[in-house]
Amino acid sequence: MSAGLQQRPAPGRRRDGRAARPGPAAREGLDRYDRVAQASAGEVIAGYSTSFGWACRLLAEPVRTHVRNLYALVRVADEIVDDPDPSLSPAWRREQLDALEAEAYRALSSTRSTNLVVHAFALTARRYGIGRELVEPFFASMRADLVRTHHDEASLGEYVHGSAEVVGLMCLRVFTGGDTAAYERLRPGAERLGAAFQKVNFLRDLAADHDELGRTYFPGLDPAAFSDAHRDELLDGIDADLAAAAAVIGQLPDSSRRAVLAAHGLYAALSRRLRATPAERIRTARVRVPDAQKALILVRALAGVAA
Repeated sequence: MSAGLQQRPAPGRRRDGRAARPGPAAREGLDRYDRVAQASAGEVIAGYSTSFGWACRLLAEPVRTHVRNLYALVRVADEIVDDPDPSLSPAWRREQLDALEAEAYRALSSTRSTNLVVHAFALTARRYGIGRELVEPFFASMRADLVRTHHDEASLGEYVHGSAEVVGLMCLRVFTGGDTAAYERLRPGAERLGAAFQKVNFLRDLAADHDELGRTYFPGLDPAAFSDAHRDELLDGIDADLAAAAAVIGQLPDSSRRAVLAAHGLYAALSRRLRATPAERIRTARVRVPDAQKALILVRALAGVAA
């Protein structure tokens, strides 16, 4: 073949078939896309999660950015499921959720996604070894909300694992920065903390979940007959989870310890307020921690003191 007719290498490949390295201008473009994607994830967190947002600010960089990248995808999936627009059918929600999950898997195995939130999530997941073993249970729990209105003990355990425990484990991957021994040592505590967070949310959202979404998460519980005895039984389990998590928070790296301490303090305060709130009121109103108490929890966490 003459020199003028020599076959040109495929785009992005060198003549020897190896991938071409991007030049400075191309590298800047790639870096810019990463920055924009991560900024988008930050906007999602700022727009939807006030309590999480202020706790997240206690994380040191780059941990803070990576945790936001993870939670943004979680938030988007949750919005697909719980968007209050009644015109959005369960079938449509399932289709969108499936598409989001498929895009997440594509991004995990490549380097780009046209969905900025998915792109940011995948940047973090690839860096810290977060794979399908944690992503699949999460999306399975999100899909369960589209078809299941009541749970037994087994299905609740699966739901809490996918909706909360694996999210805690994703964060723990970031916190431990690739230290496998530390991850395995802290894993049970991270799972217990995620479970406690989720169950507190179930309890404080008891009325809204039942009346607006038609869901009851706690097995055998009739919200109309919810009593102080039911409340205390559920909170005893939640407080046991919080205590187990508190026992290992001190082993977290400096970059994440204060933020986790603040989040733990917030949910411990919610547990105490729920226990002091009559069951009849929990059935009709969402229990909150006042801003002044949140500020105190934040100050104590900065000082490394449990709330």
